[in-house]
Amino acid sequence: MKDGSAFLNENAARIAQSMVDDAERLRVAVSTGPLGERLIDAGAKTLGSIEAGLRMAEAAMGGLGTISLVMSATAERYPLNVEVRSSQPVIACLAAQYAGWNLSSGDYFAMGSGPVRALACVEPLFQTLAYREKADRTAVILETPKPPPQAVVQKVSKATGIAPESLTFIYAPTQSLAGAVQIVSRVLEVVLHKANDLKFPLDNIVDGAATAPVPAPHPDFLTAMGRTNDAIIYGGVAQLFVRGSAEDARELAEKIPSSTSRDHGRPFAEIFKHFKGDFYAIDPMLFSPAEILVTAIETGDTFRAGRRDLVMLERCLG
Repeated sequence: MKDGSAFLNENAARIAQSMVDDAERLRVAVSTGPLGERLIDAGAKTLGSIEAGLRMAEAAMGGLGTISLVMSATAERYPLNVEVRSSQPVIACLAAQYAGWNLSSGDYFAMGSGPVRALACVEPLFQTLAYREKADRTAVILETPKPPPQAVVQKVSKATGIAPESLTFIYAPTQSLAGAVQIVSRVLEVVLHKANDLKFPLDNIVDGAATAPVPAPHPDFLTAMGRTNDAIIYGGVAQLFVRGSAEDARELAEKIPSSTSRDHGRPFAEIFKHFKGDFYAIDPMLFSPAEILVTAIETGDTFRAGRRDLVMLERCLG
């Protein structure tokens, strides 16, 4: 895929429009902000829905991900799983879905997701990623219970060159149905992010799929955040298809699982409390699925590492 177009951002804007069109069915609320920006509340003051969370995740991936729900007949306690697939996983996950843009202002805290990030390119990650876009409209996905203040809208507008009235902000807190689903839908994204941290050549990652259980939402933020992270850390399974040698594929597989982290083995909420709420003090190697398969497409070898921890899942997900 060539950069320079508005492909991902147009997709995000189109998906946002579908949420507006289906607002009543999705149980989302649509309004206009003070600068003309469009706001979609998918779970803050509205009930929202699982489907709203799926569409948030699709918008975050710029339409380059297929995201669906599957019921696992073999899982007694947590049969509902989200499944994510992409034939452009590097662009979909790292240039778009990753929540890497700090859009905090004053006492308002939010990290921006979506292909809008490939317009602004203000994150260090874009020193590695060559992908860029230009667009006239887009959607920004926020994991927060409040709509963005004017300062944030202005920040996004200035960084992207898009007028506020052509910006859509879709937001939902972690405690909501939509929030929980869109966060767990990052199960493939965390694999790509970890592969990048491990210095694996991103151009060699050609396809990917992943799945993780959808936890029940919880009114307490820390509990809800813990559950969404634990669903991936202890229940996520992913497969990457890569170019290169079998040895490189094997080495990547061995390093990906969350069990390689020093902080593995406790509920995420407990780990978060241990580090006194300092998210960045947690070992970044923890943020990955429990189990990984890496297939070397040029040799036909598949390497497996890690495993799902069903006992820990039961402890963490309630």
